[in-house]
Amino acid sequence: MNQSSLVTQTQAATLEFALSPQQVLDADGMAKSALDKALRFCAQKMKLDDYHIAVLLLQQQNDTAYGYFHYDLAAHIAGYLGTLDGEIKAVYLYDYDATPEDTCFGETAVSPLLHLIVWAQRKTVALNSLAEALDRALVQNYAELIGAPQLAHLLDVQAVDDADVKNRVGYGTLFSSLHYRPIQVWER
Repeated sequence: MNQSSLVTQTQAATLEFALSPQQVLDADGMAKSALDKALRFCAQKMKLDDYHIAVLLLQQQNDTAYGYFHYDLAAHIAGYLGTLDGEIKAVYLYDYDATPEDTCFGETAVSPLLHLIVWAQRKTVALNSLAEALDRALVQNYAELIGAPQLAHLLDVQAVDDADVKNRVGYGTLFSSLHYRPIQVWER
C-alpha cells in the first residue's frame, strides 16, 4: 500500500495519549496495549468481524493488513515516546524496505520492522534507551502474538535534530525528499 493512500484512509483517526505514572514505567504493558489497539484498528479498517482475523492476515504477510497495523502501531508508539520525552518535536513513519522496482514486479516481502524517525530538539542517550526498552517489549509481545520466535527487532528508531534537518544530514535528508517523504504520525 503506498504511503499517500494510507494517509488518506487514516486521516480521520484520532488518538489520545494520557499516561499515568504507573504506565510510564511499564513498557511491557504499553507494548501489549499498542499491539492490541493496532490490531483492532486494522480489523476495523479492513471491515473484519474479529481482530483475530487481522492476526491471521499478518501471519500471512498481507500488505494491506500490515499497512493499517504499522500506521496505528507507529502512532501509539510515537505518542508514548512523546509523552515520556519532552525533547521530541515529531515522529514519522518511514517505509524504505522495498524499492519501487520490487513493488512493481510484486517481489516484496512484508517486513514487520517499524521504521520511525524521531525529530527531537536534541538527540539523547535517554531517548535511545527508551526506544530500546520499548523494542524489547514489542518484540516479546509481537512474537507471542504472531508466532515469530526468531524476531530480533520490531522497532527501528532513528533520531534527528534540528541541525540534521536543516543541513540535510543522515535521516534529516528525508524531510526534503521529493519522492520518499516520511509520514508524520505524532507532533507536539
